[in-house]
Amino acid sequence: MSQSVERALRILPLLARGPADLGRVADELGVHKSTALRLLRTLHEHGFAYRQPDHRYRLGARLFTLAAEAVEHLDIRGIAHPHLVELGERTGHTVHLAVHQDDEVLYIDKVDSRYPVRMYSRIGRPVAVTVAAVAKLLIADLPAAERRALAERLDYPAYTARSTPDAAAYLRELETVRAQGWAADLGGHEETINCLAAPVRGPDGRVVAALSVSAPAVLLPAGELLALLPLVRRTALAVGRDYSGETPDRPETPGAADASGTDEAHEQ
Repeated sequence: MSQSVERALRILPLLARGPADLGRVADELGVHKSTALRLLRTLHEHGFAYRQPDHRYRLGARLFTLAAEAVEHLDIRGIAHPHLVELGERTGHTVHLAVHQDDEVLYIDKVDSRYPVRMYSRIGRPVAVTVAAVAKLLIADLPAAERRALAERLDYPAYTARSTPDAAAYLRELETVRAQGWAADLGGHEETINCLAAPVRGPDGRVVAALSVSAPAVLLPAGELLALLPLVRRTALAVGRDYSGETPDRPETPGAADASGTDEAHEQ
């Protein structure tokens, strides 16, 4: 990589932490002020840095515009699909990808199980928000006021004896999901179906989608399903890295769930 390009790229995360003057930039780069000034002027000319009236520099509007355009044109389904296929091949069970739109959570991709017993779910179809594992992850990531308002608007159908009964219980479950970084539906929607889900996070650490593995309890009892947690979390993390454009050796986004699988899985 060009030394000038590398130095310019090192300036951007510095300015992301707040405005910096010429001396601080030069010290950070370990270069003479004249070299730092030349780099800052180039960034300024292209809109990636902005010189304030107090002579300090901050990130420029062009950088935010490019970031917004990039996110707008990202196709989470296309990015995730190869990972879903691999997860399906490794587990043999049904894999879903879901997103949150308005008050609904929708399946946007599905990889069918290799077994004759198939799940009745369709791409584009809403999931049962109060019990589905993918829905819990997506709703749990909302700001507290939005979570509470949504919980109070929802109905709570008694699909099974393990369905979430009311808004208070739902909010408690969402807090658990936020704390542990994954979710499960163990017979809450259909008594015979178990499901385990992990969040896909974007570059800002927010949950942009959720992926899950689902299977009939006769094929995959709850204990065996929860043993897949490390694999499911690693897959979700890989999708998030591809979505965010992160290189493999880059530190994980703050707040992202640890995919090492060392945390003990507890049934919800």
